Amino acid sequence: MDEWVIWLIFAVVLVVAEIFTLTAALGVLGAAALVTAVSAAFLPLPFQLIVFTAAATAGVILIRPVALRHMHRPQLERFGVDALVGKPAYVLEEVTGLGGRVRIGGEEWTARAYDETLVIPKGTVVDVMEISGSTALVYPRE
Repeated sequence: MDEWVIWLIFAVVLVVAEIFTLTAALGVLGAAALVTAVSAAFLPLPFQLIVFTAAATAGVILIRPVALRHMHRPQLERFGVDALVGKPAYVLEEVTGLGGRVRIGGEEWTARAYDETLVIPKGTVVDVMEISGSTALVYPRE
């Protein structure tokens, strides 16, 4: 069997393994094996190993900064109750430091005043400052 076929089989095995593991490391090695398969047509085995090592090293050097940049990117969108913070709400029942009810985006929520000394009358538009459990902490808009 020709050496380039062995490298090609090795590349396919590594890429298939990468599909199941999603680590990127096996994908880099698979790409290096593919480059080595091309060079195996005209280089002897010791040089093929050098090509494989160089291609794998270059792949890691090129891929690692991109992977780190994606890993450390801040989450741009908020989900769940975190997405409600900062939204406007409409007071359905008077809100005090002890309780009340507001409507946030079509849903009714129990609410408390963010500043416990405030009494927010019915019909006021407030901002959701925080969500604590199933209670919205609200503050009147100015």
